[in-house]
Amino acid sequence: MNRQRGMSSLALVLLLLVLGTLILTGLNQQLTTFSALVGGESRSLQQQAYVQSALEWGRVQSWSPGPEVQCKKAPARQVCLRRLSETAVLLIAGVNDLLLWRSGEIVDGKIRFSPHGWSDFCPLKERSLCQLP
Repeated sequence: MNRQRGMSSLALVLLLLVLGTLILTGLNQQLTTFSALVGGESRSLQQQAYVQSALEWGRVQSWSPGPEVQCKKAPARQVCLRRLSETAVLLIAGVNDLLLWRSGEIVDGKIRFSPHGWSDFCPLKERSLCQLP
């Protein structure tokens, strides 16, 4: 009879060990998934900040109101100014596939950008005008 109690105790311990292993494996898979999500979100935020920085860099550059399209490049980023009409301009900044825009106007031969900041969607109906050349 003592032998039977020992076997059931051993079986219970093994069952708890298997259940614990299954739970820990599931938690490890969840942790791996969440780590990948957080890493992707972090890279996305860094890229967004980099493009915003490029747009601000482009805003403070000296642009001539003359040419229809003019671009300036810095390491890993490109900023272009597109003249839309006699008085309207669009500043486009891009890094990889992410683009941001800022509208502006030509006043007394100088370019003044909108005080309302940047846009993360194309402000024009014709999408081709919102792309970097």
